[in-house]
Amino acid sequence: MSTQQAWYKQFWPWFLIFLPLCAVIGSFTTLKIAMDNSDALVADDYYKQGKAINQDLSKIQYAKQLGMQFSVEFQDNQLLIVQHGGPAYDAALNVAFYHPTLAERDFNLIATQDATHTYRIVPTVPMAGNWEVRLESFDNKWRLQKRLELSDGKLHWMN
Repeated sequence: MSTQQAWYKQFWPWFLIFLPLCAVIGSFTTLKIAMDNSDALVADDYYKQGKAINQDLSKIQYAKQLGMQFSVEFQDNQLLIVQHGGPAYDAALNVAFYHPTLAERDFNLIATQDATHTYRIVPTVPMAGNWEVRLESFDNKWRLQKRLELSDGKLHWMN
């Protein structure tokens, strides 16, 4: 008489259990990765931010009416901002640098002029790559923004 092995001592039941078990473990792993690396570009208060965009557009329009123009240069590990158009502006500037994909690299600061009417900024994060630069008057009446790329120590304006 032939004795049959118990099911847990055979190969095929374990093989058939292993396949769905891998799918369950993989789905939980994917869920954890998705929750840990959430998209920072999605906003909870999108309606308020949408209304703020309209206000920002009026600030940009006002800067164009005034003829405000600034140049940004990168020299000796410093960003130099110089005014080239519009009424003379000697007050502090609210300067914001936004990285397109890494929110933790974004930074804001208030820049003041030196004796040569140049705003000097020493960045605290690596500046290589693409950036959105926003220059805003200290009283928040006008705003300029531009995209730039910093590569090989040289600054390139993007359209």
